[in-house]
Amino acid sequence: MLNALVTLAAEPAGEEAHNPLLPAAYDILWSAVCFVVIIFVVWRVALPRMAKLLDERSAAIEGNIAKADEAQREAEAALEQYTAQLAEARKEAGEIREAAREDGKKIIAEAKDAASSEAARITAAAHAQIEAERQSTLVSLRAEVGTLAVDLAGNVIGETLTDDARAQAVVDRFLAELEASEKAAQ
Repeated sequence: MLNALVTLAAEPAGEEAHNPLLPAAYDILWSAVCFVVIIFVVWRVALPRMAKLLDERSAAIEGNIAKADEAQREAEAALEQYTAQLAEARKEAGEIREAAREDGKKIIAEAKDAASSEAARITAAAHAQIEAERQSTLVSLRAEVGTLAVDLAGNVIGETLTDDARAQAVVDRFLAELEASEKAAQ
């Protein structure tokens, strides 16, 4: 009896043999319905939201790219302006150096002129002082030579010459003759 039950259990009861790899038809049908519903929900709900999110992200990225481009242009403009200012500053510094050199040359020339004029003034004063001392010495020498000449003439003649006017005339004549002989010797 046991054999009969096993045989009975092993034979399909009026149905075709069931393949364990293929699901039943109702499972395929319900799986297809679920799949269509999920596809419909994804297509109508999730895809628009994802598209909107991707559009927002792409707009944000494009905005950031535009901002970066603008910042790059501003940086380049600032760099150009800085370079121009630097070139202008260098040019101005060169002009200031040249002006300082010219001023230095003028100051040196003025100092040389002042030194030259001061030297000329000192030289002229020295010449004037020398001339004054020479004149003073000449007058003093004439007086001494005159006194010596009068004393010597008095000793030669043997009498004293007390007349100052006559003695002065003799001395002046003697000195004039002495100067004339010196000029003739030159």
